[in-house]
Amino acid sequence: MRKSCGERIARYAWRPGERYVWAGFAAAATGFALASDLAPHRVWGWSAGAGYALAALLAWGPAPRRAARAVAVTAAALLPLVGLVVAGAGQSEVAVIERSGHLLAATGSPYVAVPGSVTDFNPYLPGMALFGVLPGDPRWWLGGVFVATLAVARPRRVGPLLACPLVALPFAVGGVDLPVAGLMCLGLALAGRGRPGAAGSALGAAAALKWTAWPALPVALALVAVREGGRSTLRCAVVGLSTATAVVLPFALTDPAGFLRNVVAFPLGLTATASPAGSPLPGHLLAAHVPGGRVIALALLAVGALLLGVSLAVRPPGTVRTAAGRLALGLGLATALMPATRFGYLVYPLLLAALAHEPARRGPEVTDRSVERTPA
Repeated sequence: MRKSCGERIARYAWRPGERYVWAGFAAAATGFALASDLAPHRVWGWSAGAGYALAALLAWGPAPRRAARAVAVTAAALLPLVGLVVAGAGQSEVAVIERSGHLLAATGSPYVAVPGSVTDFNPYLPGMALFGVLPGDPRWWLGGVFVATLAVARPRRVGPLLACPLVALPFAVGGVDLPVAGLMCLGLALAGRGRPGAAGSALGAAAALKWTAWPALPVALALVAVREGGRSTLRCAVVGLSTATAVVLPFALTDPAGFLRNVVAFPLGLTATASPAGSPLPGHLLAAHVPGGRVIALALLAVGALLLGVSLAVRPPGTVRTAAGRLALGLGLATALMPATRFGYLVYPLLLAALAHEPARRGPEVTDRSVERTPA
C-alpha cells in the first residue's frame, strides 16, 4: 500500500542520528579550518563545514536522505577538489608524486639517490610515480582509482564514505592513501567472490604503491585458503607477488641504497632528516619523548604484526567481512604505533571496517559458521 504524504514527511523528519552526524561533521570541519595553518586544509574546512551544515538542515526536514548526502559529498569532496586543482594548491604529497613522475620520465628512477632535504625524499613505492606521469593533476587519478575500486568492492557505500571527513579531506587536498585503501578493499572483495587471480592483481597493484598495502596480502591468502583451497591460494599469491615485484624490484636493484633510504629508512624515522608525519599518536609520542622510544615503538609494531600472523594461522577468516575486520584492527594498531604517523592513515581501518560491515552478498559469500561446517 502506498504511503500518504504525511507518513513520508514523518519518516524523513525524524532522523536524529543522521542530522546529528552531519552537525558534528560541520563543527569538526569548521574547527579544522580555524585551527589549520595550511591553506588547502582551510579551504576544505570552510567548504565542507558549510556543506555539512546544509546537510544537517536537510536531514532535519522532509527532504530525502540522498539529498543530504549529495550536498555533503559535493561540498566536502567535489567542490574543494575542483577549486584546489584549479588554484594549483594541494597537500605536499601532490608535489612529491609530480616530482617522482618527472624523475621517472627523465632519469628512469622516481628517487633522488642522495636526498638532502625533506622535499627530496619520496617515501612511496615506485608504482605511485605513475600518478605523476599521467597527464593532469595527480588528484584526478588518485580519486578516480579510489572511486572505481570502491564502487566494485562496496557499491552501496561509495557516497556515504565520500561524505566522511576522513575520506573527503584527502580526496580534495591530495592524500595518497585512498587508492591504496581502495585497491586493498577490492582485493579482499574479489578474494571472497572466488576470483583469486583478480584479487592477487588488485593487491599486487596496491603493494606496488605503498608499504601499508602489504599486510592485506596474507589476510587475503588466508581467506582464499579457507574458501577455495590450496591451488587458488597459490594462484592468488603468485599473481600478487609477481605484480608487486615486477614494479618494485627493478628500482630496488638499480639503486638499492637510494631505494632503502627513501622508502624504508625515511618513513621509519631512521634518517637524519625527520619525516613530517608526526601526529600525536602513541608511536610518535614514544619516539619523541621517551628514551629509546623509537625502538620500543618499532618493537610493539613487530609484535602487533606477529599477533596478526598468528591469528591468521590459528583462526583464518572465512568471509570478506571477517577478513576486513581483522585487517582493520591490524592497520589501526600499526597506525597508532608507527613512529612517523599521521591521523590520515586512519582512512585504512575506516574503509576496511566499512567493508567489514557490508551486508552479506548472495551466492559465493557465506558465513564463517558455514565455512567451518564444510567438509574438507
